[in-house]
Amino acid sequence: MKLPIGQSDFRNIIDGNFNFVDKTLFIKEVIEEAPTVILITRPRRFGKTLNLSMLQYFFAPEVRGIPTKGLFDGLKISQETVYEEYQGQVPVISLSFKDVKDNNFEKAYDKIYEIIVDLYQNFSYLQKSDVLLEELKLLYVRILRREANPAQLENSLKTLTECLFDHHKTPPLILIDEYDTPIHGGYLNGFYDEIVSFFRNFLSAGLKDNPCLYKAVLTGILRVSRESLFSGLNHLKVYSVLNSQYSSYFGFMESEVEGLLNQAQMTEKVTDVKDWYNGYHMSDVTVYNPWSILNFIQERGILQPYWVNTSDNELIKTLLSRSSFSFKDDFEELLQGKGIEKLIDENMVFSDLKRNNPTSTWSLFLMTGYLTALDHHHTPRGSLCKLSIPNKEISFLLQRIIEGWFVQDYGLEWYEQFLNSLLRGEMEKFSAGLKELIDHTVSVHDTGRSPEAFYHGLMIGLTASLHASPLYEIRSNRESGSGRYDYAIIAREPQTLSIL
Repeated sequence: MKLPIGQSDFRNIIDGNFNFVDKTLFIKEVIEEAPTVILITRPRRFGKTLNLSMLQYFFAPEVRGIPTKGLFDGLKISQETVYEEYQGQVPVISLSFKDVKDNNFEKAYDKIYEIIVDLYQNFSYLQKSDVLLEELKLLYVRILRREANPAQLENSLKTLTECLFDHHKTPPLILIDEYDTPIHGGYLNGFYDEIVSFFRNFLSAGLKDNPCLYKAVLTGILRVSRESLFSGLNHLKVYSVLNSQYSSYFGFMESEVEGLLNQAQMTEKVTDVKDWYNGYHMSDVTVYNPWSILNFIQERGILQPYWVNTSDNELIKTLLSRSSFSFKDDFEELLQGKGIEKLIDENMVFSDLKRNNPTSTWSLFLMTGYLTALDHHHTPRGSLCKLSIPNKEISFLLQRIIEGWFVQDYGLEWYEQFLNSLLRGEMEKFSAGLKELIDHTVSVHDTGRSPEAFYHGLMIGLTASLHASPLYEIRSNRESGSGRYDYAIIAREPQTLSIL
């Protein structure tokens, strides 16, 4: 098998004879979609970039000077009536902001400027167009030569749609990949307001009531609040992980995974693969993590956390470490394989994360793929979702993060010896280790105003590796007899020691 790991260019996959899971009917659904502007949010590595590349190669007559005719021969879309009508008939504006991860606004602005200049260079023939108004042509050249002022750059998307429409007499399709990456960077590095202001003006100019626009498809991980970014875009339709439409095109369906495993002669691995990489519920559709599936097959059946290792997971670590007592308590339920019901707000307001707003934090965990919604229903305040950890890969990551709260300076071997001393009832040895840990890693500043919450979090960290264990059940803050215990490690076998 020739697996397209790391490949996100549709032509490279087709011309390179890579194994391709045919998602081309996605194109038909986009064509038949009524709204002009579509935003699809999914976790990273779920096929967003490849699907936008597929749209570009379908609609554009050529990409980088090479005709697109014939690329879709034999694929599902070629059997549809829309094929002859639309293939190669629409100018395409394709942008990706995946690399705009700078630590200040000036650097981010410069990188965005370069992305737009590169985009304009793809249509350099417009400089010699006989049908463009001279004023519009001069504005195009100013942007191309990096002579545009900030207002002209903010209008550059709209300017290009006008140029293409006037020249081709056909409104263009706009594709924007990872629109939210610069905004995420702005939040982490302290220039959130500036970057949101730029993109609000940039997107509003290009997408709002633009008669020169056919459609626009945007992808990202999060839906940034309409008030901060999409104000005025009344014709915007958002499809998040809580919507079923388009869900079968992002991630692998069970039949597609079985087909890949069959080609790889690994059908005996179906159950393992399901436990480790399945479990993402997109409304009524359940999908596998495609990145992990491809890497699992490439590595000939080695079960590893492939997806989680593609990120430093820093924001998730930070939010977990500074979360409240009740949040940690809920997270403990998740680690035990249980579901919890939480209100989810699909409109992301990054400032709420700084205020430890639990709704925003749970929403971030869901939208980024660290949790999934087993079911949900809409309320006036948002979507009420039953959340759970989707699979073993994510459970492994979250346990590792929690263990890292206090063992990062000691190492895994020390942690295992320390935990085993507790489980064997060697309390003198355990107490000495706990005292050493607290003396060296905990200060009064760590415990803050709620020392109980801190030490409860410490206990979750201490027992993180036990939550998925078939040998123990972890309980906390439960009534027992005439009182309530703080924490209990209950052995499932009567001959094994339990700890209260």
